[in-house]
Amino acid sequence: MVVGVCTIDLHLPGTGSLKDKRRILLSMKERIKKAYNVSIAEVDGNDLWQRAVLGVACVANEGRYVNQVLDGVLNAVRANPSVELVDHHTEFY
Repeated sequence: MVVGVCTIDLHLPGTGSLKDKRRILLSMKERIKKAYNVSIAEVDGNDLWQRAVLGVACVANEGRYVNQVLDGVLNAVRANPSVELVDHHTEFY
């Protein structure tokens, strides 16, 4: 069993309030969950309206598959015009 955990640091330049931020993140998280069958949550920056840190976890039998899924999630985040990917870190267990 392989567990992959990816931490994604985001900047949300177009948001003017926490309500805007939550709307954007909720939509993005739901699309990613549906497309990639991963667990995803905001893990830091909860009170900052232009910054968010997302944690994404994937579990599978093969490390190669976990890596493909997490790469797909990162590509989906990069494709979202409402957010800027600042940094990411991936670990496998």
